[in-house]
Amino acid sequence: MDISRRDFLAAVTTTAGAATFVSALPRRQPDFAGEMSIQGVIDLILRDLPTDPIPETVDTVKIGDTRQSVSGIAVTFLATSAVIEAAAAQGANLIITHEPTFYNHLDETDWLKNNPVYDAKVSLIERHGVVVWRLHDHLHRTQQDDITHGVLRTLGWEAFASPEDNYLCKIPKSSLADLADFLKHRLGAQAVRTIGDPEMPCTGIGVLMGAWGGRRQIEYLSRADVDVVICGEAREWETTEYVRDANEHGMAKGLIVVGHALSEEPGMAWFSEWLRPRVPGVDVVHIPAGDPFRVV
Repeated sequence: MDISRRDFLAAVTTTAGAATFVSALPRRQPDFAGEMSIQGVIDLILRDLPTDPIPETVDTVKIGDTRQSVSGIAVTFLATSAVIEAAAAQGANLIITHEPTFYNHLDETDWLKNNPVYDAKVSLIERHGVVVWRLHDHLHRTQQDDITHGVLRTLGWEAFASPEDNYLCKIPKSSLADLADFLKHRLGAQAVRTIGDPEMPCTGIGVLMGAWGGRRQIEYLSRADVDVVICGEAREWETTEYVRDANEHGMAKGLIVVGHALSEEPGMAWFSEWLRPRVPGVDVVHIPAGDPFRVV
């Protein structure tokens, strides 16, 4: 076994007088391709994610036979039909999606009976023999919130995150307009939407990606240490009206809406990197679902 000089020196360092050489040597990993079932991969992920068991969760298999051997894994924010085609073309038979596959939070399908779009999507999945498994709750319930962690990494904001609050960042002072422009380019958005004075100074940022709901978004905006909330979605009669009223009453607050998909896809990109070394020999690819909207 070859080991670099730097790795060797790191391996023979001691802790409290005890040599750590043996435990630090790299271990040969098994090749899981063709050996592990899809259910085995799911079990491995749930075992290794640092979360407590969640009794009632949406993190379930939505369609497909998990007894088959895993041939490849595609990770995405959303298992769109285009993502399913791309995953199959790359040899993946397990798609790990963050959000629902069948158009509602619980992926209930009774109401879609004889729906031509639903039938076409099911036929596509069955034709390619893939399994679609949702991974939502467990990623959000890690101590760092893995989705938010991936977003902060993409933004380069890890050093700005509060140690007491994963969702609060203290960034160098920026105007609301410049902050919106930065997010647009970093997240690859065609456009973002803002409420508030474009020139207002921003330093305390609530990073509430996805769809937190109006009450929780407003709770952050009510804090003295939060100038702006960045979110994926906001109902226009809730958070948006709160921010508009705040500014009408002389309280400078800002809201930046970047879109749900673009706001959480960086978290799934991070998860694909987390997963890759845990399934050696299995190709793990991140396939972005993309922004569903076109700006005209």
